[in-house]
Formats: sequence, C-alpha cells, structure tokens
Amino acid sequence: MMTSAERMPDIGPSAFGNRLERETKREGNAGQGLPTTAKSLAGSIQSARQELDAVRREQAKLQQAIYEAAQIQRKLCAPREIVWGEYEIAGEIFPVRHLSGDFFKVMELGSVLGLTVGDIAGKGLSAGIWQAHLMGLIQRCARRHSDPAAAVAEVNGELCQDQHERPMTALFFARLDPQRNDLVYCNAGLPAPLLLRHNKTVERLEKGGPMLGALQEAAYDSGSVRLNPGDMLLAYSDGVTECRNSADEEFEMGRLSAAANAVGGASANQVLFSTLGAVLDFADACSPEDDLTLLVVRRRAAAMTEQPSSPSTDFSAPRRGPTSVVRPKKAERRGNRSK
Repeated sequence: MMTSAERMPDIGPSAFGNRLERETKREGNAGQGLPTTAKSLAGSIQSARQELDAVRREQAKLQQAIYEAAQIQRKLCAPREIVWGEYEIAGEIFPVRHLSGDFFKVMELGSVLGLTVGDIAGKGLSAGIWQAHLMGLIQRCARRHSDPAAAVAEVNGELCQDQHERPMTALFFARLDPQRNDLVYCNAGLPAPLLLRHNKTVERLEKGGPMLGALQEAAYDSGSVRLNPGDMLLAYSDGVTECRNSADEEFEMGRLSAAANAVGGASANQVLFSTLGAVLDFADACSPEDDLTLLVVRRRAAAMTEQPSSPSTDFSAPRRGPTSVVRPKKAERRGNRSK
C-alpha cells in the first residue's frame, strides 16, 4: 500500500510555478477580449439608460404641455353655465384624449346670445390645434353678420381658401334673442339639435348646409323657432348619439331625448349631467370612441322665471353647478363608484 506522500505528484516550487504560469497563459488567451467587451457592454447600458431618462423627461414635458393646452381649451369654451334672463345654459365636453376636437361657445352679441357647438374631424393634437383658430373665426364672423347662415358661409369660405390643409368641421350656430324668445340657427353638418317642447314633443333643427371646409361655394340656410316656457334645446356632437355599448348598439337620438325628458323639470345643468350620465351608463364598460359634447339651453317655466332688472352678463365667472345631480338610479350608482 502506497503512502499519501508517494501518491502525490511533484508540486515543488519549480513545478508549481511552471503550472501556474501555464494556467495563467491559458486563461489569459481564453479571455483575451473579455475586459474590452465588458467595458463596451457597460458603456452601452449606461448610454441606453441615459437615453431612456432623456426620453422620459421629454415625455413628461410633452404630457405637461398637452395638459396645459387642455386647460386652455376649457377656458376657451367658457362659460360652462350661465343664466340669461329666463334662460339657463349649460355645456360640457368629455374628450376621449387630453385634447378635444369638439367645442362649444356661448358669446354675447349685443342684445342676443350666440350659441355654437362644433366638431372638428379627427381627434387629439391636430383637431385640438385647429380648435382655437376656428373659434376665433366663428366669433369674428358672428359679429359681422346678423344672419347665422351668412356667418357660417363666411367661415366656410375662409377655411376653403387653404387648398392643402383644411379642418372638416361640423357646426351648429344660433342666435338667441331673449326678448323675443326666437332662436335663429344654421346647422352645418352637425347631428340635428333637438328641441324638446314642454308638452314632450320633439323637433329637429335641420336647416343649414354641408360641413365646413367641404365646398367653397356651399349654400347655407337659416331656420327659426320660438322657445316657449319650459322648452329645452339640446345641441350635441355625434359622439353622444354614436356612443356604443357592449352589444354594439348606438345610444341614438331616441335615447337622448328620453334621457333629457326624464329630468325635464330640472335645471339646465342638472339635465346636462344627467343626460351625459345616461350616455356613460349605456356604454357601461365600453369606453367612448369619440368626444362627447352637449349644450343645453332651457327657457324656464313661467312659475320659475325670475325677473332681473337686466340680464346677467358675467361671462368671466359662470355659476358653478349644484352639488347634487338628478340622474337615473343606475347613473347614480356609477357616479358613486367613480369617486
């Protein structure tokens, strides 16, 4: 039997040194490119991290800019609720993105009110950028013409001058005379606004012409209706009536008028949010695919009419909405869940 010392190989100083030298050379040859590769990889990772951080910073700046632009849009559409003699007016926009292609505007035109609801084709940044230009153009033309059709025709002519980029826009423009209780309007391609009479009958305001930006020489007509005590006007974008549910059904005008009539005795602001609540309840889990815009104009019933010495003209500070909203039970449950 051999001893352990006899079985051990020669590991004297000279042999150990030679073996270590051989192993070092082999390892050095095998990993000859490793230090350079590791440094390059580490540098690439660091560079990618820096680029990602820069992209995140730019994205945050862009989101902030879009948010600020959305707030400007909301200010341009003010006032959102006003009282003008016997009339209550309330409007709201629910954009599917931060910026909306929809807009509405209530403007003072001497002794009458100008009412505007518009829908620019497309969504997001491009439509949102056009919005401010269109609203300014509409206000300028509305002050130049007492006939809504003439004002709309001039807006269309201005838009059609650009042969390359023109925003196709559906527009409802009306002039409300609170002394005569007459509403003269022109509807250029927007879904026909609904006039809900106090006796529950419904009229559609269809007089007008084609969408703006389609034909430079397009002809437009004005229509006229009288608003009686208790009557209510609903002007809306197609995102309201074309909102779909999980069964691929559209909300449609029948449901719109029924939802508004269900709270017909309430204020314009209550009718506004109750109706929009009914639209969202109908959609349920399906997110709207288009902006939702609704403008409600209500002539108060004779028993509720106040007789101020002069109409309220504080357009810079509209009244806030009530703390409670009349809404169908399902809509109330939905609103509570969202809080």
